[in-house]
Amino acid sequence: MAEGLRESLLQPLQKARGMRFFLPAALFSLLLLSLSACSSSTAIQGTPVNQVAKLEDRVEFTRLPTEQNLADLARMAEVQENNVFETVAGIPEYRIGAGDVLEISAHSGDKVATTTVTVDSRGRISYSFLDHVKVEGLTPSQADDLLTRKLSAYVRAPRISVLVKEFNSKGAIIIGEFSSLRNVSYGRGVSGRINLKGRTSLTDLIALGGGYTLNADIKNVKLVRKGKSYLINLYDIIEKGDENQNVIIDEGDVVNIPELPTYGERVYVLGEVNGQGIYPLKEAQDLLAALALAGNTTRLAREENTLIVRGYEPGKQPLVMMADVKSLLRKADISQNVRLRDGDLVYVPRMLIGDINDWIVNMTPILTYLLYPYEVDYRYFQPRKLVVK
Repeated sequence: MAEGLRESLLQPLQKARGMRFFLPAALFSLLLLSLSACSSSTAIQGTPVNQVAKLEDRVEFTRLPTEQNLADLARMAEVQENNVFETVAGIPEYRIGAGDVLEISAHSGDKVATTTVTVDSRGRISYSFLDHVKVEGLTPSQADDLLTRKLSAYVRAPRISVLVKEFNSKGAIIIGEFSSLRNVSYGRGVSGRINLKGRTSLTDLIALGGGYTLNADIKNVKLVRKGKSYLINLYDIIEKGDENQNVIIDEGDVVNIPELPTYGERVYVLGEVNGQGIYPLKEAQDLLAALALAGNTTRLAREENTLIVRGYEPGKQPLVMMADVKSLLRKADISQNVRLRDGDLVYVPRMLIGDINDWIVNMTPILTYLLYPYEVDYRYFQPRKLVVK
């Protein structure tokens, strides 16, 4: 039972957003069992929602890059060479590395003999009369010159051309809201490697990753390079033409496009509603919307004693607010329509709850199970007993 219940609760947190997720009847039965000791003929004296300070309007949050961060980005956007490429005669060329596959063509009159070689782990190749020639770090044109010079000792006026057939030695990692990653993963984005084939800007890399999704927070893109993190506003690059943030990607870079906060935020609706579950905050921004998504209250609900639990963390006292949903629905008392936040839990009781402290104590295992599932010790999970680490 523990594993099944655990899976049923964890799956909604991992599936695609925009769906409604219903909690199993077993959880509600457990909830009623846990709270039965708290019932009373007198309503709980939680904080009335019309006495709670008016919440600020939700605003989009963007971390502003520091001056040093912007200066570092501008420097990285202007580089003429790095581990991936080098500028030769004004043209950026790829730097050969271990694992790359080269195509070497020898020209003799109108005949061309083509040979394919792989750069070994030491950055060397063997070709024609030549063994263990070091080509790692060279561009194809530089490798061409090197092989031509060395073959001159064996062949009269050799004509050689070198091309990179497979680019395997250098790559960057993309994580998060890339379209190509979403197409192969159901739920949260997963990591992927993009092979670099020369001078590649951030926007080039994003295009290679299939672009970003509609859920992407493009104002807070993160670049990690050599253990240091940089914040990039991709929106400014695309919409304002700020090329100073369009950095040139280097070998081993990690680019993370995070999810917009509003797509990962959720509220929980439990108790005497027709559809207990987890709902996206963007669709349940206030109490009335949350109850509507949950199919409204049942005929057994004590609507006047509806509770909203906010800011729960294991070991800390949460804010418990009381809303009179009965007045909200029947008297249009909009002061009861509290604006919800990420992680809020709405509980519509079947009976009046007498002692707020007892109620919180009895709710703690359920709150921990929902909001911090990996902190629950499932070995001791029983309908009447939850042991929380």
